[in-house]
Amino acid sequence: MFPLARLCAQVALLLGFMSVIPTTLAADAGPAAILAPTGRLRAAINLGNPVLAQRNPTSGELGGVSVALARELARHLAVPVDLIPYDAAGKVTADSTRRVWDLAFVALDPDRAQTIAFTAPYVFIEGTYLVRSDSPFKSVEDLDRAGVRIAVGKGAAYDLFLTRMLKRAELVRVATSPAAVDRFLADVDIEAAAGVQQALLASVEGRPGFRVIEPGFTRIDQAMAIPKDHEPALRYLETFLSEMKTSGFISRALQASGQQGVASD
Repeated sequence: MFPLARLCAQVALLLGFMSVIPTTLAADAGPAAILAPTGRLRAAINLGNPVLAQRNPTSGELGGVSVALARELARHLAVPVDLIPYDAAGKVTADSTRRVWDLAFVALDPDRAQTIAFTAPYVFIEGTYLVRSDSPFKSVEDLDRAGVRIAVGKGAAYDLFLTRMLKRAELVRVATSPAAVDRFLADVDIEAAAGVQQALLASVEGRPGFRVIEPGFTRIDQAMAIPKDHEPALRYLETFLSEMKTSGFISRALQASGQQGVASD
């Protein structure tokens, strides 16, 4: 009896240990089971990039191309959608391993690819600098010199890119991209703010004395993203996105949200 009792105790211990191990999704599971494992599609919406998403100042409703895509994907999967707003892309990607979202809309980046699987890009935007009109800087290369300080949203695609690219200039990281512009506007010791061209221009609309550097320092490729352990569903997501491109859905969603001059594939 003793060996049997000991065996039963060991089995009970093993089952208890297995119950705390996160389950992984089978590669042959259906797309809805993988992309929406809770039965609802939880979509992270980055409000830090106004090209992709916006909040209506009156109603508080979320809109934009990423919101439209999230809702359409949920319709294809026949599941409800929950929109989870974030004020910065870096905060979205920081949550990629916490199982709090199933789908996100962020820029492709090799650092992010360690924990996130990306589709092909569907929108292309330019990362550049906002400087004062009397600034001596004429090109993006001019800013990479000792003593130059550049405000940037922590964890944003352009923060990651500039961290790899800049050799001498200093990045001043703040919580969000809009906060980086505010820091630049308030601090004369900061020579530039880095960000999305459209957002930078909008931030100083009606305020003379500022300009953006053209051309910018990089093209930012915006993609749909899922946690790395949901990668078996990536082919389905690519097919969905291809349909959204060819049907004109993405172009119409950009126009409906007032985003002019944005390149979509």
